[in-house]
Amino acid sequence: MTQYVYSFSEGNRDQKDLLGGKGANLAEMTNMGLPVPPGFTITTEACKAYLAEGAVPAEMDAQVTDHLTRVEQALGRTLGDPDDPLLVSVRSGAKFSMPGMMETVLNIGLNDQSVNGLAKISEDERFAWDSYRRLIQMYGKTVMEVPGDLFEDALADAKERKGVTLDTDLTADDLKALVEQFKQIVKDTTGADFPQDPRNQLDAATEAVFRSWNGERAIIYRRQERIPEDLGTAVNVCTMVFGNLGDDSGTGVAFTRDPATGHPGVYGDYLQNAQGEDVVAGIRNTMPLSALQELNPAAHARLLEIMHQLEEHYLDLCDIEFTVERGKLWMLQTRVGKRTAQAAFRIATQLVDEGLISEDEALNRVTGDQLVHLMFPSFDDDAPKNRIAKGMNASPGAAVGQIVFSSEAAVEWAKKGKKVILVRRETNPDDLNGMIASVGILTSRGGKTSHAAVVARGMGKTCVCGAEQLDVDTKRNQMTCPDGTVLVEGDVVSIDGTSGDVYAGDVPVAPSLVVQYFEGTLDPSSDELVAAVDRIMKTADKQARLKVRANADNGPDAARARRFGAQGVGLCRTEHMFLGDRRELVERLILAPGSEQRRAVLEELRPLQRGDFIEIFEAMDGLPVTIRLLDPPLHEFLPDLVELSVKVAVDEHDHKETEEDESLLAAVRRLHEQNPMLGLRGVRLGLVTKGLFAMQARAVLEAAAERIKAGGDPRPEIMIPLVGAVQELESIKVEIDEVATKVAEESGVDVHHLIGTMIELPRAALTAGQIAEVAEFFSFGTNDLTQTTWGFSRDDVEAEFFSEYLDRGIFRVSPFESLDIDGVGRLVKVAVREGRAARRDIHLGVCGEHGGDPASVHFFHEVGLDYVSCSPFRVPVARLEAGRAANEAAHSDTR
Repeated sequence: MTQYVYSFSEGNRDQKDLLGGKGANLAEMTNMGLPVPPGFTITTEACKAYLAEGAVPAEMDAQVTDHLTRVEQALGRTLGDPDDPLLVSVRSGAKFSMPGMMETVLNIGLNDQSVNGLAKISEDERFAWDSYRRLIQMYGKTVMEVPGDLFEDALADAKERKGVTLDTDLTADDLKALVEQFKQIVKDTTGADFPQDPRNQLDAATEAVFRSWNGERAIIYRRQERIPEDLGTAVNVCTMVFGNLGDDSGTGVAFTRDPATGHPGVYGDYLQNAQGEDVVAGIRNTMPLSALQELNPAAHARLLEIMHQLEEHYLDLCDIEFTVERGKLWMLQTRVGKRTAQAAFRIATQLVDEGLISEDEALNRVTGDQLVHLMFPSFDDDAPKNRIAKGMNASPGAAVGQIVFSSEAAVEWAKKGKKVILVRRETNPDDLNGMIASVGILTSRGGKTSHAAVVARGMGKTCVCGAEQLDVDTKRNQMTCPDGTVLVEGDVVSIDGTSGDVYAGDVPVAPSLVVQYFEGTLDPSSDELVAAVDRIMKTADKQARLKVRANADNGPDAARARRFGAQGVGLCRTEHMFLGDRRELVERLILAPGSEQRRAVLEELRPLQRGDFIEIFEAMDGLPVTIRLLDPPLHEFLPDLVELSVKVAVDEHDHKETEEDESLLAAVRRLHEQNPMLGLRGVRLGLVTKGLFAMQARAVLEAAAERIKAGGDPRPEIMIPLVGAVQELESIKVEIDEVATKVAEESGVDVHHLIGTMIELPRAALTAGQIAEVAEFFSFGTNDLTQTTWGFSRDDVEAEFFSEYLDRGIFRVSPFESLDIDGVGRLVKVAVREGRAARRDIHLGVCGEHGGDPASVHFFHEVGLDYVSCSPFRVPVARLEAGRAANEAAHSDTR
């Protein structure tokens, strides 16, 4: 029989796949002897079985009964007993923390009878009825799918009638009336009464958690964070402890270090006389964790002791949820806490200095995506600013955008290309879409542990929370500043998630300190964060096996890439050298009536190309430079067919001279293709347009010879694009060999060079063994290889139907953003294996933008490529991930 239910004492933190993150960590804390309320976890396997069959597994019911009985016997109470009720909470708990899953349901076991028993044993009637109204509200919304606004509006009306602003100001009689109103809302909305049977409450809540795995919000978050769809979620059933029993009780969230900055110390929020999600929901402003020391010195001291114990046990920043019930501390959850990018780098190096982890482990604690966030600009300190408010610096960064007051507006405006700041009093899981669409989030309530802060940090979004000076009115779509100024939807604000400052208008931004460090203009010792980045980058470079090159088409780009740590140029696209003033020469080349005229134009182009290559060789002296010969179809260098046709027609009508334009139009029509991506381009263009590739190869080799004479060390690699058959490559290679002989004779310098090809067609990958007999290197053009493998035209499909594919789960992420391992990746594996079998010393690299994608870099390391190449800005990211890939592989080999 499959075991679907585990007591907290049966599991451990390594069982997250089975018990989910919450369940595994509750088990770990229980085994550490920490004060965890008794409970049990229903496994992810039960969830997967439920989703597959539409019903819970047959044997699960008896197992839940068995574990519930154990808890009841241990505590001497039974679930929902009318005189002395045991109450439990039901919480979702996937392997990865996932905002968007079903929210917690507290106080399961309360009904019209047991609420009186709870009032009696607690000696607090108000507390009992407050707990009951919370159950109906949570259960009604999350299990019975009653719109949450109906409960919120009823609660707000009750406070308004009473003339109070806080929930805690409502009396027991007020709450009794509210319970009846809540039950009627359930009846009116669903046609069913609120369930009175405690076990039915428990079972229905469990199934609701299972269903929430495939809820819209959960799917959106998984897609955003690239979490697999098939993991399922666990369900945690935990004995209730109460933070709403009066001022000697409360609930809180704490971090063992600042999750926003990484600075050491204890950070968190505490809320007196509160329960469950109150502390993060923003319904009342919290107090800092230090206030607990005055309210309850013993609980505060025990909490600090446990926080230190947990950090040393997990060897990382820990995020902790706790409740104080009449002075006694209870631990409800811990996990390795989410953190901002700057906190990740700081904490990783701090833990090394504290002797808790090694340099190698520090490298595993950061990611390329986090490094990207550190390279974004920040606000210019010297720019004039109009500060309108200050809140909590919840998630760093500088964000400028137009304010919107609903998630729907954020999504709609973002689709139109607008940058928006989502402004709310507080956010909740329903705001997930809007948070994803926004460049920043601003709330007037909540702190560093609020929903907005936690989700924003996980996404790397700039966030300022708890800007209390702002009066946010989401019904009128406006917010009022302290000086009375009213900002409406569409007005521009700038928010600084590092300082918590909020500014009216557009504040200029300044370059990132981390970018200045990579540029070589900032001493890493001058800034704590930059010093941490420097240490980890040095560890990454030491570990890395993959080299990192850059895609650079000119001298300045190549020089910048080298400053950023590039070890060569993996792709120089020569078509970019044919634009601007040189476009006229291309037109003359296309219109040339004969071979002599064509040769003349090519001779004019050659010195221009040679000059370009000299610049790049100089910037990359001593490092390899891969130069791709002309790839796009020639018609891309000509005027648009429709525009030129209209011009000729208009000029004819106006009796103007049209002979030159008519010749050009004829050439455009001659070269026009229905699908130019698969037409006359790449090697085909070189074979058909006599002398074109020979001219380019001569320019490359002459530039290299000139650099050698000047004392340089150029290392050219000539790449033939779009080869599908070895015979194509052989034909071009003969031409280049002849050119190389002539250049050597004329210059007196024998330029060492390599000739290779770009693998960007499935046939090239599948016949790589044949091609490797001629090619000295392969460079995988993964952008076109993805297009040709999928049969996609990237520019067309991304605009037309990619969003539908993502919504339906056909893609978890665009295959142009992160490599399609199963399809395109398999072709790469075949080409690597057959290429190396045919030529052991062949050089293998990738030059598509996948070369800068963290997940793809790990795959390229695994299959044995020699280097990746990406845009200059992403070179540091690729360097970091190359080191992490080697580090992870080395440690997995030793396990």
